[in-house]
Amino acid sequence: MHVIFVEPAFPANQMEFVRGLHAVGAKVTGIGERPLQALPADLRNQMVAYERVGSVCNESEMTEAVRRIQAKAPVDRMEATVEAHVMPIAKVREACGIPGTSVETTWACRDKPTMKEILRNAGVATAQSTGAGTPEEAREFAGRVGYPLIIKPRGGAGASGTHKVTDDAELEVAIQASGLAHGESVAIEEFVEGHEGFYDTMTVDGKVTHDFVTHYYPNVLEAMRTRWISPQFIVTNRIDTAKDYQEVRELGRQVIEALKIDTAPTHMEWFFGPKGLKFSEIGCRPPGVGAWDLYCAANEMDLYAEWAMAICWGRTSRAPSRRYSAGIITLRPDQDGTISTIDGLDEIQREYGEWIIDFHLPNPGTPTQGVEAGYMANAWLRMRHPDFDELRAMLNRVGETVKVHAR
Repeated sequence: MHVIFVEPAFPANQMEFVRGLHAVGAKVTGIGERPLQALPADLRNQMVAYERVGSVCNESEMTEAVRRIQAKAPVDRMEATVEAHVMPIAKVREACGIPGTSVETTWACRDKPTMKEILRNAGVATAQSTGAGTPEEAREFAGRVGYPLIIKPRGGAGASGTHKVTDDAELEVAIQASGLAHGESVAIEEFVEGHEGFYDTMTVDGKVTHDFVTHYYPNVLEAMRTRWISPQFIVTNRIDTAKDYQEVRELGRQVIEALKIDTAPTHMEWFFGPKGLKFSEIGCRPPGVGAWDLYCAANEMDLYAEWAMAICWGRTSRAPSRRYSAGIITLRPDQDGTISTIDGLDEIQREYGEWIIDFHLPNPGTPTQGVEAGYMANAWLRMRHPDFDELRAMLNRVGETVKVHAR
């Protein structure tokens, strides 16, 4: 089995996918933007070849690189796991006759208005939405659906570039800030009230082989806008025992079928509130910000190797243990600037040392990153525990105790 893996070194967790492929016996050829000698030795040793390109998002350059590789040896799969890479790679994959997620499915998972239209037609509960290419189209949708609304990039990930608007004045601000006033096309949709989480799967031949349910505290948009909050997300180990999660699983199955997802990882966002369970959006790729590392720690498994087994051999090898819930808490600096001191970690280690998976605390003098930079910006700590509620209380205690100071 010969697999091309795109951009094997950046971001850093990309190396875990190469490791997984190597562990299940695949021959891996990497395509990336860095010189070969700049890659870590372990990574170089896990690949049989490497092609350097100027940009892995440049379709013509990537097509030429892939054809050079195919001229030397047949290629069985070509994989990309970063959201910005999946569409150009799907087009290159089809141009070069390599199996994998189609352009049609990739587009449906990337373009939010298309995604929502397909899913509504399939009977999946989701917010009213549309694509808007002009300010007039956005104003018409607002007048028809009402406020609040969400405006976001058509192919964005997470909360990046997302605007919540609650009245006409805020809509006009968002029209400018989103680029809609300057020719950008955006997704605009009904704001769905409720608790937010995500449902991640490994799917083989359209069937879910592994799945995980994770909760946000608080919802992402609030977390990425409010400095004093130490946001968390926690994967539950109750997915097999709590009846409420069966509805989430069925929602995911409907989405996978409607979008014609074959063998691939998925990352689906959902809301549960006064209007019941609502699908939000999907990426046909693994989640970001280290979520798979939490799944590995919570379930005593190597999910990267399980992904590689699915990609290479069309099966997975073991079930998640569901022994632990696991979560991450972001520890934000009290102001922008540079890190000066971090207090309270010793106390947390004394109280909860056996449950700590790992943590990252930047050195004094490190420039801070903004509130919107995400869950693994600045400082963070990850933990696991057999009881979900106890874990959440422990993470709350971390947020109250560990303080990151900047000046």
